[in-house]
Amino acid sequence: MAQYIFTMDKVGKVVPPKKQILKDISLSFFPGAKIGVLGLNGSGKSTLLRIMAGIDKDYLGEARPQPGINIGYLPQEPELDPDKNVREIVEESLSEIRGAQERLEEVYAAYAEEDADFEKLAEEQAKLEGIIEATDAHNIERRLDIAADALRLPPWDASVETLSGGERRRVALCRLLMSAPDMLLLDEPTNHLDILSIRWLETFLRDFAGPLVVISHDHRFLDNVVTHILDVDYETVTLYHGNYTRFVDSKKTERSRREKDIAARERDIAEHQKTVDRFRAKASKARQAQSKEKMLEKMADSIEDLAPSSRRYPNFKFTQVRDSGRDVLTVKGVKKAFDDNEVLHGVDLQLQRGDRMAIMGPNGIGKSTLLKIIMDDLAADEGTVEWGYETHPGYFAQDHREQFDSPNNTAEGWIWGFCADQSIGYVRGNLGMVLFSGDDVEKRLGDLSGGEAARLIFAKLAIAQPNVLVLDEPTNHLDLESIEALVEGLQVFPGTLILVSHDRWFVSQLATRIVEIRPDDIHDYHGTYEEYVHFCGDDHLDADRVVLKAKNEKRRKKEEKTSDDASKKGSAKNRSKGNSKASRKRDQKQQEALLTRIEDAETRMKEIDETLCTPGFYADTPADDVRELERERAHLERDVAEWTTEWERAEETASR
Repeated sequence: MAQYIFTMDKVGKVVPPKKQILKDISLSFFPGAKIGVLGLNGSGKSTLLRIMAGIDKDYLGEARPQPGINIGYLPQEPELDPDKNVREIVEESLSEIRGAQERLEEVYAAYAEEDADFEKLAEEQAKLEGIIEATDAHNIERRLDIAADALRLPPWDASVETLSGGERRRVALCRLLMSAPDMLLLDEPTNHLDILSIRWLETFLRDFAGPLVVISHDHRFLDNVVTHILDVDYETVTLYHGNYTRFVDSKKTERSRREKDIAARERDIAEHQKTVDRFRAKASKARQAQSKEKMLEKMADSIEDLAPSSRRYPNFKFTQVRDSGRDVLTVKGVKKAFDDNEVLHGVDLQLQRGDRMAIMGPNGIGKSTLLKIIMDDLAADEGTVEWGYETHPGYFAQDHREQFDSPNNTAEGWIWGFCADQSIGYVRGNLGMVLFSGDDVEKRLGDLSGGEAARLIFAKLAIAQPNVLVLDEPTNHLDLESIEALVEGLQVFPGTLILVSHDRWFVSQLATRIVEIRPDDIHDYHGTYEEYVHFCGDDHLDADRVVLKAKNEKRRKKEEKTSDDASKKGSAKNRSKGNSKASRKRDQKQQEALLTRIEDAETRMKEIDETLCTPGFYADTPADDVRELERERAHLERDVAEWTTEWERAEETASR
């Protein structure tokens, strides 16, 4: 079998009314590749996965797996048989494994028959034993129990009909992972998972031998799992090597270099234009002026504008009418049980003005229940909740769609209901800040996507101007751009913040106090998420982060020392040479030379990437040639990193 598992050749997709969302995508997917797909909501990410899964067949080009490849696909809203229980749904994934085990027993028994065809039986036995070995069927029960526990599945006998949306997704995810596919396509797999479940999933996916293509808005998950980023932007896709953080850095560096290059070329054109203007004033220089003008036209034509981006960032601006009192919230002895299951065992909390508290813990431990009790949406069995003087809380519920009065009301009409004394301009201005413009303001509430509904709730909170924000999983339906914009808005919010979130990056950017709900008690830690993780020692929340933080700190100190040494040497040289014009000119030439080397190397890297992604390349190319290309690319990548650092330091020195 060829080394590649799935191939796409000039794939495109057009949606009504004649809008092209994907265009000329050609990629090959190989074992071990972990690809994160990024792009604005509506850019075609989910459509891309549906095409690869064979569900969407109305597309241009070709998309095909190799024969015999089993593709596993998790949609955002998986379909489960409501008449089955949890165990029966998960067992659906084991039908081939169970069938192979049962048939193998029959083959063993068939050897004893008088007319047994030993050669044929031996051939079938080898095939069945291969399936059982490849799927680790002998350990399937143990693996099933581990996955069910890690993903916090409901009881095995629970009816699908009674499950929440989040529980259904976890059951569907478990069924998919246990089916042992050759390739995985996952659409927002971390939605409705707690931090412990996400960590287990990260380990599972890192160890998965086949290709993984995943859509996710979880920064930390993308950093921990993916090896490549597929950026979907204005119907085109660009493949980047590395995880999400490296992708962001690459985009910033690339754009910064392009901006500086364009500025430098424009300065050159301006200087040449001055020469042309002088030549025009003299009749004897007319021919030279004409020649220079043609040269200027070519220079101007060679400047490529920065490519526009489809990325749109909302503007979340949270203000408060007035400060609350010093004591914001007091929770004493709160208990809550559902039937015989007590989820809260006497919670005591005290919040003061300015606290930024994240409530953490596994699914089902009572985080959302506590917020509902705090917001008087649910009665406690025991205990009291008391809000302080002049507190005005604003609530983003996990099931926030229930706040919509009627599915037929429009986004504009619903928002206007909270500020009836304001003008239409005020209403539309607030809607525009959360990306509702033009005909979007007339969208029915029942037709809003998850991300649109969430942004509309935040628009309502902005208008209400609360001094306490209570947020239950606010990032669940937001894209990466909206999450980053929400973080920016909340970082400057002057009031008190209470949040529940499974997004570790989101929590790390905002929380200065961590409250972890445990099965038997509550751990209240005053500090950031990273400090809490470090404090826990065994890091039951995020061990990888502690190691990463230590490495980053070590690298940062090394870079600072190198930078300081270079700065001191540079200062000494400048003093000895008196900052001469010749020295500055030489430095400028060195910077330009570095920039040229970087651009040449990146051009070559792009050529190599295109070659490696050519359909059939690995099957048709000698292994030594493949390794040589991969080695060349690795060397170029290291060179670009070194030259970029050198160039940035030179820029900093020049700007002093």
